[in-house]
Amino acid sequence: MVKAMDVDVWVRGTNHARTEALRGVPENPLTWTDADVRTLLTEMLLALERVRNPGGDAPIVTLRGFSWIVSADKGGVLVHLEMQTGTASAGPFAIDQASLTSMIARVVEAPVASQTVH
Repeated sequence: MVKAMDVDVWVRGTNHARTEALRGVPENPLTWTDADVRTLLTEMLLALERVRNPGGDAPIVTLRGFSWIVSADKGGVLVHLEMQTGTASAGPFAIDQASLTSMIARVVEAPVASQTVH
């Protein structure tokens, strides 16, 4: 099942965080595939962009240029992304910290698909 999840976003230079909805990520993290993890990370980065640039066009997202960490929390783990422009944190997700860390590492380290048409 896919339901909206929350991500907390803070934009550098502001004094408050804002909660945004993430869409398209299955509810049960124990069933997540690499594609689901890619969607989670992409949606978190897009949420940061929406808060940073309200009303702007959504950019093409590549999973490069940010730091990430999975940290333990009550009820599971949190995923934190940090960029020069700000941070995004989502969770808690009921999944083992090492498992999600491994999944994110695999997705982030995957080769970037070419946008060039031959």
